Amino acid sequence: MVFIVSTKRDKPYNEEDLIKGCLANSRKHQEALYKTFYPDCYYMCHRYTSDPGTSRMIINDGFLLVFKNIQQFSGKGSLKAWIKRIVFNAMADYYRKESRYIKMIILDEKDDTDPNSPDENLYYDDILKMVEQLDHTTGQVFKLFAIDGYSHKEIGKLLHISEGNSKWHLHKARKILQKMITNKNKIRRHA
Repeated sequence: MVFIVSTKRDKPYNEEDLIKGCLANSRKHQEALYKTFYPDCYYMCHRYTSDPGTSRMIINDGFLLVFKNIQQFSGKGSLKAWIKRIVFNAMADYYRKESRYIKMIILDEKDDTDPNSPDENLYYDDILKMVEQLDHTTGQVFKLFAIDGYSHKEIGKLLHISEGNSKWHLHKARKILQKMITNKNKIRRHA
């Protein structure tokens, strides 16, 4: 059970209390939920947009959806991952509406990048189509890690695989996606 620090000096809320409070439209509970998960959502959004104002706007749009749809949280998986997925989708919607490009996390910060390889200017839908072409487990691991924000330990429990196996599938997904993006760019250049 995760305990969440409340905004006042009263006892901390746990996730179940926060969810019940948000279902009852309690501003106090909504504020506590927002303040608890805002930093993770901001970090995620900031990886895709360098403008702090745009990141805050996207996060606020995402949290509005969280509050409107809190009844849909099933309790399976982590609340944090569920919220991050909604905020990520709000970010994708923002870029789609603005006809801008979205950068998808394909390379981990530790990986060495080749400036001539993956083109970061692919549309979000293009990348999702590529992810759908991955084999089942590899695609699931990539989505859970890169899109939903699960840790390898959480993915292992969800998919009944080891943490190391989860890391291997993510590495495999990144290599395959890099190759797909490189091939797509070659086709674009020759067209």
